[in-house]
Amino acid sequence: MKTHTFKGGIYPPEKKELSADKPITAVFPVSNTVTIPVTMGGAPNTPLVKVGDVVKKGQVIAKSDAFMSAPVHASISGKVKKIQTNLVTGGSFAPCIIIEGNGSEETDFLPPLDILSCSKEEALARVREAGIVGMGGASFPTHVKLNPPSDKKISYVLLNAAECEPYLTVDERTLLEDAQKVIDGLSIVCQILEKSAENEKSNQIKGIIALETNKAHTAPLLQEEIKKAALENKISIAFVKTKYPQGCEKNIVDAILNVEIPAGKLPADSGAVICNVGTVCAISDAFRLGKPLIERAFTVSGGACETPCNLRVPVGTLLSDLSGNAFKLKNGEVAKIISGGPMMGFSMESENFPIAKGTSGITFLTKAETYLTQEDPCINCGRCVKACPMRLTPVLMIRSLKADELDSAKKFGLMDCIECGSCAYVCPANVRLVQRIRLGKLSVREALQAKKSQGGAK
Repeated sequence: MKTHTFKGGIYPPEKKELSADKPITAVFPVSNTVTIPVTMGGAPNTPLVKVGDVVKKGQVIAKSDAFMSAPVHASISGKVKKIQTNLVTGGSFAPCIIIEGNGSEETDFLPPLDILSCSKEEALARVREAGIVGMGGASFPTHVKLNPPSDKKISYVLLNAAECEPYLTVDERTLLEDAQKVIDGLSIVCQILEKSAENEKSNQIKGIIALETNKAHTAPLLQEEIKKAALENKISIAFVKTKYPQGCEKNIVDAILNVEIPAGKLPADSGAVICNVGTVCAISDAFRLGKPLIERAFTVSGGACETPCNLRVPVGTLLSDLSGNAFKLKNGEVAKIISGGPMMGFSMESENFPIAKGTSGITFLTKAETYLTQEDPCINCGRCVKACPMRLTPVLMIRSLKADELDSAKKFGLMDCIECGSCAYVCPANVRLVQRIRLGKLSVREALQAKKSQGGAK
């Protein structure tokens, strides 16, 4: 089996065995309510409903006219109970629409859309109207990604099926349980990109599934669906080495296409568009069923979780509505709650936050798993440099940041850091590298904003 990879990276314990054999189970919140963030990717939305309104599942309840935005839909049918701020992923508080279910199964979906007969504009509009965003965690509006500038010639759609974060297995389960939908969604993405004037004539868009070797057992199912759809010349599978962070966009492009994305550039600059497994499934639903992105599957795992599992819930379901019911935790063992995986996820103060479009997992860690150790002085060993998948020099960045030399830190690649945590994982001195880099980036952005404000004042 030929495998592709990138330079750098690390090999943390995978911990996939905890939930890899658990089928995705549909669960409804026990409180019969959902708390739906008004914005889940892109520009801020404005609520279109008010307290007391009765809404149907799939109805648009918040949107923005900004191009870089994605509307939000009711994930259940019921009555708008409240519109208030609530804890959301990232640890901040944001406006949310709280809907109390009324038991109705009535929906307000879009009509199905034939990808073969629709125009590029209609196809992109469908992706946007369905509220589809990147479901790997970034939540970038997908219609924007599928509409690259005319000077960017796209030749490949890379399906990110690496799922390199420890503990998370929802993509693996999706490949096993919904292979047909995965292939269908990937095919639709290829066809959307081929509808551009540049690609209509050449018709050279190829779909490549980037599959880590620890998920090689899913390949026969995918290949069977590719054959059924007569897409053997259109979609293929490329195996990538099981290594973290193999799922990073730049690393996938580097590994499979042997092309390095320049600093400050995007995959489109290298002729590729990258989509997540959940995202292409949502695209399939949007075209075949007219179904907006109103539910999502995710993994619940970690050493403090007694019953690791994979769940599918309505968007806006509070984690606290699932804890103790859909899954159980070990008494007194939870030291940290992370929305996402342990490497790039967000630490949360409580379980009172909703599952959003970009929630790929919830990880409950024990004290032993959190590595809460004392930070020691850097010993200049260079391990962080060797581990960095972006080929940066974290040690020099941190040294510059400590000296308040932002320009120097930027020269060493501060703004190119993807915050994967590889450097911190291998650091023998336990330096809080990622936290310091995040603070450094924040200082750069604040300085830039201050400069713009001064310019406007003049």
